[in-house]
Amino acid sequence: MRLLLLDVDGILTEGYIVVDAEGREIKSFFVQDGMGIKLLQKAGIEVGLLSSRSSPPVTFRAKELGIDIVIQGELEKYRLYQELLSEKALRDEEVAYMGDDWVDIPVLKRVGLAVTVPEAWPPVKDYAHYVTRRPGGRGAVREVCDLILKAQGKWEALWQEFGS
Repeated sequence: MRLLLLDVDGILTEGYIVVDAEGREIKSFFVQDGMGIKLLQKAGIEVGLLSSRSSPPVTFRAKELGIDIVIQGELEKYRLYQELLSEKALRDEEVAYMGDDWVDIPVLKRVGLAVTVPEAWPPVKDYAHYVTRRPGGRGAVREVCDLILKAQGKWEALWQEFGS
């Protein structure tokens, strides 16, 4: 895996859209997911966001985490995914994707590692190689980050640096 691409609502967040009295959107992000993203980046694996909705809190969180690939506000995720592959000179098998709804299925069908969460729309699970134990917005991303790091033999070096 050279890229972990994430849907946002239901994957990086719990899927709720909270709007305050002035119409501003509020999102909650799980700190352990953020740490998993930073560990992947430290190991040389890029992380990107691919969301069908546009959201200022997502733009803010991506900047905070150093995520350069931020694609928002497009329902045709598969077309955008193909453009991203071309731009980054990646092959399908080098990409892991986490998604949980209808618009994610075309991408899930192509990537090397297709992942969803337990509360995903049920048909999405039919296209996933892996369903996380942790829920979206509550550690699912971290679970997948750890899985990738261990599979690539990068977990131990990071553990030596941070954990000992």
